[in-house]
Amino acid sequence: MTCILLADDQALVRAGFRMILETQPDLKVVGEASDGAETVTLARQLQPDIILMDIRMPGVDGIEATRRLAQAGVTARVLMLTTFDHDDHVYASFRAGASGFLLKNAPPEQLVSAVRTVAAGEALLAPAITRRLIEEFVARPRTGAGLPSPTGDLSQRELEVLRLIARGLSNAEIGARLFISEGTVKTHVTRILAKLGLRDRVQAVVLAYETGLVQPGRPAQTHRRAGDQPRP
Repeated sequence: MTCILLADDQALVRAGFRMILETQPDLKVVGEASDGAETVTLARQLQPDIILMDIRMPGVDGIEATRRLAQAGVTARVLMLTTFDHDDHVYASFRAGASGFLLKNAPPEQLVSAVRTVAAGEALLAPAITRRLIEEFVARPRTGAGLPSPTGDLSQRELEVLRLIARGLSNAEIGARLFISEGTVKTHVTRILAKLGLRDRVQAVVLAYETGLVQPGRPAQTHRRAGDQPRP
């Protein structure tokens, strides 16, 4: 059973999400919060698996609440909700530790699928809108020195996989691009996250862009190693 905490300042929105989610036998809403501060308090008490977090809430917003959850060691994964597909806060939510985001007007089946995807430990990065937003915000001029790159411990193959993760490719798509099995891709992803001390693919994407490993708008460069064969 996946336990969910709803965080939105509009009671009708929370009620709608609850109604959709609780039609599923494997999903359970364990609490509701109307602002970020209440969300952090309830998350500590209820220990949900997933938090559906509205980005724009009065007082402590969803981004700051996500930061506080990470600092408090709360293990719940955060799925951000936004009304606008070009919300300036979406990329900031990734940096704060969110595992994905979804538009509030998404159809019910997409909401359910998104919750299950994030609950399974995967990041919600497949939609093209996510890739576009990441590139748009990372491409903006930044002040100060660039971040040091911690990717030196990665093998050449792991760097290739990380670049493709940053492009929003799924494990199956990465496997097809590199001519390796999906299981091998999963192993590479697990090792990448462990070596870099990252929680999930979203954090890997943010790191890849912010350290310059991937440049917005440039195609990822990959190659086959000796012995790699195309899959039938």
